[in-house]
Amino acid sequence: MNRRRNIPDIRRSRTRPRGVSFLSCAGLRPAAKRRKNAAHGASRGNGYAKPNKAPKERKKLSHTSGNLVLHLIFSTKSRQPLITPEIRTDLFAYIGGIIREMQGTALIINGTADHVHMLVRIRPAQAAAEVARVVKANSSRWVHEKWPHNRDVRFAWQTGYAAFSVSESNVLAVSRYIAAQEEHHKKRTFQEEYIAFLKKNNVAYDERYIWD
Repeated sequence: MNRRRNIPDIRRSRTRPRGVSFLSCAGLRPAAKRRKNAAHGASRGNGYAKPNKAPKERKKLSHTSGNLVLHLIFSTKSRQPLITPEIRTDLFAYIGGIIREMQGTALIINGTADHVHMLVRIRPAQAAAEVARVVKANSSRWVHEKWPHNRDVRFAWQTGYAAFSVSESNVLAVSRYIAAQEEHHKKRTFQEEYIAFLKKNNVAYDERYIWD
């Protein structure tokens, strides 16, 4: 009569052998078979290969580049002749300094007694509205501080402005136009020039609301 040997069943036993997990007990296999399976798994790509790193060139793609050139035009308040010869050179130089502080480039700044033209390169993160606001606010405050008792009428800019994008191929032509402001305005007024720019650039407007 055969008697069953008293061999403990590790898989069913409630007591865990010291130093051995249930997972390793269930996976006990002959050494040769384990080596064969391991080699087979590695050949199928199931090994512990390190993930490929992204090429270094890919990290450089996040850099933002741009060449944004704006032609900004705005007048003094009510088009009064407030840009006198006394302040003109210093005022235009100060405006150029504001653009540099904004990390832009002032290509040329010029105008007459009642308005100013600016040709500037700006950063992609900037908007024309921001540039106009910062330039007008800081330059008018500077005029008040530099000539506090020498003005019959308080210096101020108009509320609005005009902004036009300029291609790189037209930068030289626009620069020449701005440089010759005094000659241009011997023949036509600022209002006539302003309206001509709006029409040339297909900007819809109502003349009742563009002057202040």
